[in-house]
Parts: sequence; C-alpha cells; structure tokens
Amino acid sequence: MIRELQVCGIQDSRTLAAMRETPRHLFVEEAMQDLAYSDAPLPIGGGQTISQPYIVALMTETLALRGPEKVLEIGTGSGYQTVILSHLCARVCTVERVELLLNRARRLFDQLRCHNISSRLGDGTTGWPAAAPFDRIIVTAAGPEVPEPLLQQLADPGLLIMPVGDRSRQVLAVVERVEGEFLARELAPVRFVDLIGVHGWNEAD
Repeated sequence: MIRELQVCGIQDSRTLAAMRETPRHLFVEEAMQDLAYSDAPLPIGGGQTISQPYIVALMTETLALRGPEKVLEIGTGSGYQTVILSHLCARVCTVERVELLLNRARRLFDQLRCHNISSRLGDGTTGWPAAAPFDRIIVTAAGPEVPEPLLQQLADPGLLIMPVGDRSRQVLAVVERVEGEFLARELAPVRFVDLIGVHGWNEAD
C-alpha cells in the first residue's frame, strides 16, 4: 500500500510513516479483511465508508502537519483517518453523528493507545465551538459548501480541507485563512458520502 501511495505521488515522509504504523485492517469489517490494504473505499456500516488510502494520504499530506497543531476532524467514521492524524499532531478533536460508528472508533482509539484524541457525538457541520480555534480542519464528507461555523473556528493562520459539490460530483477544496482572508483552491475531483447537518445536506432528502 505504501509503495502504491508513493507511485501515486504522495511524498511526505511523516504522512507515509503514520499510514505505515496504522493497521488499516482493524478499521474494516472482518469479511473485508483481504481488501483492507487495497486502494479502494470500503463500507463500514451506517451508510458510511472508509476512504481509499490514496485520498486519506492526499488529504493528510495537504494539511502539512508538523507536530504542535490542534486538528478538528468532521466525520470520525471508522476512526482510521483520526488515528493517522493523531500520529502527526498534538491534539485531534473529532465529531461523528452516527453513535454506533463513534463507539466502535473509540474502542480502537483505546486499543491503539491514541491518548491525544477527543471525540463527541453530534452535528459536525457546527464544528466544536468549545474547543476552537483549530490550526487545521479536515472534513471527510461532502457538502454543497464549506459550513460557515467551520470557517469561523479555523485559526488564523490555518488550513481547512473538505470535499465540496453536489451529491454526485465533488472536488477537494483547500481553504487557507491568512490575516483574516480566506483563500480557496481546488485540489482534486473526489466522491464522498454526504455531509448531513444544519449546514450541510438534509438527511431526509
């Protein structure tokens, strides 16, 4: 898997090391163990997926983590991305709206002794105001636009990455906050599950 990531252009040694140290097979269902290290998304229950390793690596590398940062993750899911982030920064605050997934992820955090992760159940589109500001924000579900609460909880300087678009086609949007200004660019076309919440998609739709 690591060799494939390098061939695909992932170069950051810290990102690659964190992914090498994180046992992806623990985060997928037992019936899919043989696919755990393939470069493909896999279902994890609750209508959610674990992202393909390349997208995890690309988003992580783009965050340019150096160690002291506090990161907000929206969409804990399996917890795989969360654990990788925990190897690369000082603190990860992660929000998940599906209780079953969050409870499963918390057990893995304990099993892997990831003690710098804080998690809560709730609407990720509102962020985590009590813990803000965040040096980095990563959103692992796609919405029509970046939720305003997340922009306001981003430190200055700070960086946010999130898939943005309609429900069939999205791009990874990278937003930097510099001296009060928000500078946006597009990174790559992607396809993510829906970001559900008051500042995202309506689940009933």
